[in-house]
Amino acid sequence: MEIKDWQQQVDQWISQFEEGYWQPGSMMLRLTEEVGELAREINHHYGQKPKKPTEPEGDLALEMADILFVIICMANSLGINLEDAFSRMMEKYRKRDYGRWTKIKS
Repeated sequence: MEIKDWQQQVDQWISQFEEGYWQPGSMMLRLTEEVGELAREINHHYGQKPKKPTEPEGDLALEMADILFVIICMANSLGINLEDAFSRMMEKYRKRDYGRWTKIKS
């Protein structure tokens, strides 16, 4: 599945509700909330803060997917093509960081 398919799928989901997309500020707050949930799971799995015995096991992949959902909602509401944005971002990194890191020798 391509990113444009993700954007279409999210738009179909959101379009069935009268409320539609949230305002950008509300979505930014939601994104912050979701990133915090991912941070909490990372801390429980790899950090210094183990879960309490009563806390259910979290799902890192699902937390990352929640972040993607919010990003896609923001892009859709602002008319941003994420496939184009991703291509431009990768080109930026290829130019800016060329030779910055040690390449793996074949």
